[in-house]
Amino acid sequence: MSNGPGPLCRFCHAPLDAVFADLGSSPLANSYLDPEQLGGMEAFYPLRALVCARCFLVQLEEFESPEQIFSDYAYFSSYSKSWLAHSQGYAEQMTASLGLGAHSQVVELASNDGYLLQYFRDAGVPVLGVEPAANVAAAAEQRGVPTVVKFFGRATARELAPSAAADLVVANNVLAHVPDINDFVAGVKLLLKPGGVATMEFPHLLRLVADKSWDTIYHEHFSYLSFLTASRIFAAHGLRLFDVEELPTHGGSLRVYGAHDDDLGKPDSERARELRARERAAGYEQLATYTGYAAGVAADKRQILAFLIALKNQGKRVVGYGAPAKGNTLLNYCGVGADFLEYTVDVSPYKQGRHLPGSRIPIRAPQTLREDHPDVVVILPWNLREEILHEHAYIREWGGRFAARAPRLEFLA
Repeated sequence: MSNGPGPLCRFCHAPLDAVFADLGSSPLANSYLDPEQLGGMEAFYPLRALVCARCFLVQLEEFESPEQIFSDYAYFSSYSKSWLAHSQGYAEQMTASLGLGAHSQVVELASNDGYLLQYFRDAGVPVLGVEPAANVAAAAEQRGVPTVVKFFGRATARELAPSAAADLVVANNVLAHVPDINDFVAGVKLLLKPGGVATMEFPHLLRLVADKSWDTIYHEHFSYLSFLTASRIFAAHGLRLFDVEELPTHGGSLRVYGAHDDDLGKPDSERARELRARERAAGYEQLATYTGYAAGVAADKRQILAFLIALKNQGKRVVGYGAPAKGNTLLNYCGVGADFLEYTVDVSPYKQGRHLPGSRIPIRAPQTLREDHPDVVVILPWNLREEILHEHAYIREWGGRFAARAPRLEFLA
């Protein structure tokens, strides 16, 4: 997409020349560095979100292949207790509402380490995961969740459909990650049984704009979706989004419900009609709504730096909590390194002992906080701040304080 006279929209193929947010240059957000790599060079790529003036899909250009990004992946879903609780609740809800049982088939696309499918399996529902990262799929298999290591699209759907046609197709936090969004949605159409339901969760562009969560923009996320634009994409492939839920996860997400477009048993819900109308009223079919976003991003950068500079000028010792992709976007865009955050801590053993890409801030185990007594802990995965505040309230014992974007970077009570 980045070759030739100029980029084209990954959905409708119109020329892309309107900028939504320019976040400079950044390495891949999950390309964590081992200590022996610190003497080498890192690949940096432009991190510039564009918006299509025809279909209003906000998107990044493709600089690296999905194989390079996702074949060995650093994110394991099961390390977040709140995400597991969210997933268990979803599984119970869908099992009951769709009447799933031993006769059914649930297929999850980008199934990660089996964090979700384990709950369907425990309810006696046959499951299959499709996960491109072999290291993460291995963790799912160890959990007893059958998983095929493949990228999903039309070809994979044709392979799976004869034996694993799905009553329920689940794809949480993956639609934004696929560069060929047409191939992915067309594959869902092929895999879904007549009368079946597909649900997908993805960050809601409306919330990204309203809450200034531009740090959720990174190279692994190729697309940023409104409900209006998602509906257009599904309709182009014979699927209809008939219902939608607004969720608090990841700073504000949508869970959309899709069916075959000729499935008359699933009329559009009031929630779907209301959200489409609300997005139209908020200007999500007007280009100016998108192109006006960048000025606020630049102002946020100045505020973040002023906050951290003030702390350092006061002689405070400042560290991070978490090593999420969104944190790497923030740190690299703002030029924050170990001179501002001495280190960060993360519960994932996969990340501990490594360094953040670009900023090269070291990643340690959470126990370090108890031993080191920092003055300020900046929560980088701000969407999990309540969980982190609860689990690490002990930092107040020595007068330590937490800070996070909410949406300004500020101290938390």
